[in-house]
Amino acid sequence: MKRMLLTVTGLMLLCMSAAQADPATEAAIKKHIMDDNAYTTKELKTRGGQVSAEGSSEFWSSGGLLHEVPPDDEAEVEEFDAFSIKPKHIHVITLVPGKVAVAMYYSEGLIDRKNSAAVPNYRTRATQVFVKEDGKWKVRAAHWSPITGGAGTTQTSVEN
Repeated sequence: MKRMLLTVTGLMLLCMSAAQADPATEAAIKKHIMDDNAYTTKELKTRGGQVSAEGSSEFWSSGGLLHEVPPDDEAEVEEFDAFSIKPKHIHVITLVPGKVAVAMYYSEGLIDRKNSAAVPNYRTRATQVFVKEDGKWKVRAAHWSPITGGAGTTQTSVEN
């Protein structure tokens, strides 16, 4: 038992030391998240070019099973009647400087997708894995979960 505990502790320390602080990557990811939300708020649609060429594995705030989001060239742009989401307290962990990072933050506001029920009290915790492809940050995986007292989306599939 003691040997297993030492092995697990050693692996955890190795993983933690592999993640390097990289101010440039952290700033780029934070800017990417803020710019993406600002674009959607202004244009009332998502901008293309956000999902990895490999697609993205995601748990959505609506609950349910794991979703496989297709690469951008296969995905439709989402449109909104209203969108005023604010990302807050963004924390970025750089896994490979300039190439791979994980962002964790809160996302709060109003989301009203076309042809879906509005969520006036959208409040979630977000975790997104970003990879750099062709010089741009893309989402490779994500997990969104509602905060107590808030609500997630009503979207239950990529097709909705």
